[in-house]
Amino acid sequence: MDQREEQEFAEYFAARREAVRRMAYMMCGDWHRADDLAQTAFIALHRHWRKVRDKRALDAYVRRTLTRAVIDESRRPWRRERSVEVLPDQPSGAGEVDDSVATRQALLAGLQKVPAKQRAVLVLRYLEGLDVAGVAEVMRCSEGTVKSQAARGLATLREVLGDQLGDLRST
Repeated sequence: MDQREEQEFAEYFAARREAVRRMAYMMCGDWHRADDLAQTAFIALHRHWRKVRDKRALDAYVRRTLTRAVIDESRRPWRRERSVEVLPDQPSGAGEVDDSVATRQALLAGLQKVPAKQRAVLVLRYLEGLDVAGVAEVMRCSEGTVKSQAARGLATLREVLGDQLGDLRST
């Protein structure tokens, strides 16, 4: 890349870094992995910067790359989380926690129990605000698949959140 293209990329990166990182966090639930996934998306964009003809479509390209990276990452066997009976160092619940913080934590924990593809659809559709066609384009699938994945993901999330919110109310 020449100097002008490097400058264009640097400006885009500076402007969109935090938004992409937040979206990655909502998809994976871990800030360290979110950093890695966002970096993966920006590296792919940098590698293909010259090939991008429509610079207005950069956000869509990064969203698609990030979504694919999250799904690919979840398929790697060494990245799968293992369940344990007792979580270490759980808070006692005696401290004062604002309801919005507890609800946000419950949402993020609940999203982690939704399968990766469904989680990506939920994040793109409801947190990033894309319409069904936009999500289908990002994920390269049909609109019907987006609708069914969203319905299944929401059902799983409601089930998980119902259990978690019940646990929060009983403490």
